[in-house]
Amino acid sequence: MTINIDELKKKIIYRSNYRGTKEMDKLLGTFVKKNINNLNYEELIHLEKLLNIDDANLYNFYTGVETEFEIENNKVNLLFKNFKY
Repeated sequence: MTINIDELKKKIIYRSNYRGTKEMDKLLGTFVKKNINNLNYEELIHLEKLLNIDDANLYNFYTGVETEFEIENNKVNLLFKNFKY
């Protein structure tokens, strides 16, 4: 199976803009738009995993609220955590 980075990027962009809550759509859409072209394949995979986390846990992670849900410590997640909307 050939890995198509452009297809992966399209999937990530779509997922970041259509999550279910407008707040997370705007936050993640802006984050992805700003960073997607600076990420390598491995980082894109990390971003795709980040987008698969539900909105409540992802928002708690972003705002620093304690949660029992554990989010992996990697470059993409740290970029998101430190992203200024």
